[in-house]
Amino acid sequence: MNIETNQTISRVAEIIIDELKLEDVTPETFDPDLDLVDEVGVDSMDLATVALVLRDEYGVRIDEDDYPKLTTVRIIAQYLDDKRNGSE
Repeated sequence: MNIETNQTISRVAEIIIDELKLEDVTPETFDPDLDLVDEVGVDSMDLATVALVLRDEYGVRIDEDDYPKLTTVRIIAQYLDDKRNGSE
């Protein structure tokens, strides 16, 4: 995994923690492979909010049709990196 993806994972975790007001967790301790829906309890409204923040932060459009497959911080980070690099 490259440095860019690791930085994206850390930033996505930070955004999710901030937006969802998760307590007792930091980007460093947030498991990037946790299922956000099943294990963290993220609902569709939370995901939409996070998607808007990520869009503004990274300048990429996240299609609503893609939301169901954006299940972990690692998958979201890879999705963003792919979009930014034009290899979606």
